Amino acid sequence: MFTTRLVSSLKHGAMKRFNSSVAAGQLSASKLKISKADTLKPLVANNDLVFGKTFTDHMITADWNQDEGWAAPQIRPYENLSLAPSAVVFHYASECFEGMKAYKDKNGKIRLFRPDMNMARMNRSTERIALPQFDGDELIKIISEYLKVDERWVPEGNGYSLYLRPTMIGTQEMLGVNPPTDAKLFVIGCPVGPYYKTGFNAVRLLATTEYVRAWPRGTGAAKIGGNYAPGLLPQRLAAAQGYQQNLWLFGDEHQLTEVGTMNLFILMKDDNGDLELVTPPLDGSILPGVTRDSIISLAKDWNEFKVNERNMTMPQLRDAVKAGRVVEMFGCGTACVVSPIKTIGYQGEDLDIPLDPKDPNSQAGPYTTRFNKAIHDIQYGVIDHPWSVVIN
Repeated sequence: MFTTRLVSSLKHGAMKRFNSSVAAGQLSASKLKISKADTLKPLVANNDLVFGKTFTDHMITADWNQDEGWAAPQIRPYENLSLAPSAVVFHYASECFEGMKAYKDKNGKIRLFRPDMNMARMNRSTERIALPQFDGDELIKIISEYLKVDERWVPEGNGYSLYLRPTMIGTQEMLGVNPPTDAKLFVIGCPVGPYYKTGFNAVRLLATTEYVRAWPRGTGAAKIGGNYAPGLLPQRLAAAQGYQQNLWLFGDEHQLTEVGTMNLFILMKDDNGDLELVTPPLDGSILPGVTRDSIISLAKDWNEFKVNERNMTMPQLRDAVKAGRVVEMFGCGTACVVSPIKTIGYQGEDLDIPLDPKDPNSQAGPYTTRFNKAIHDIQYGVIDHPWSVVIN
């Protein structure tokens, strides 16, 4: 009887929460309020930009309450947030975020790259950790207005961009493990330079067997802060052994999953000698990356080799490397687009991954370089493509 009443109570509470957020105010760009900073910060020269260190003059904020829904969003001067020590974000990791960039093309137009995918993923992340949903199209409009206000912070030049960090946190002041009744959405931006300032720099990976990044039906498919902190110690241990990143494995068979905070791709020859691009499938433990999806789509459009989302174990990859069947490997993500892989350490053995067979000094294979250029050209409007959205 107690169990029946408890389940009924939980269902009633969940429905009340859902219905109140639907009936209450929605996030709307039409309600946007803009308050500009009295004093503007000095710009940082492109050559001095360090990722994540410099922030623009303004930020976006919007508060949500279970009973009232979304309050009017604001573009306001960049400043510290004021939160109670009891805010649930500090105790239960009630936080998720996105990573996206704004680019300035040769004509001075500001562009976003597939922002609809970032909005959809963020809503999936908020749903996974019981934070409120929002209208992604409206947030894109709000971000577009923010970019117009802080346009001078979108750097010009090949490889330069304004990195955007939409974030949502639970702000309810309470110690108790429950879906938050209050939340805050905010967006900040920081100008960044090329991930590789002097060209590609292929990385060495440590195939990690002692620690696990994520698991099926967990939270690996959501971009939440709680997925990142547990990876810091393994990364430090890998660095101490001379590796730049972890190659995350899962299960007793050492199934391949991700590279550091990036998706993984392997270009190889199958058993018949045919070229195949392989990436782990989205099984709930893999983050559905925007760059990942873009690479898959481009490869299918090129129609030059097979594209397969399938499982592969580290022993299978080791055998393929030793048999000379692996052609190239790379990670991919918003920050770097692609990151070439040159070495994998696994069970005390270093496996050499081919780069460019025609150039022994190259730090990236020809297909890795081609994917990078194709996406770069779309992002900066060098070629016309529906993925590139002009906002001004």
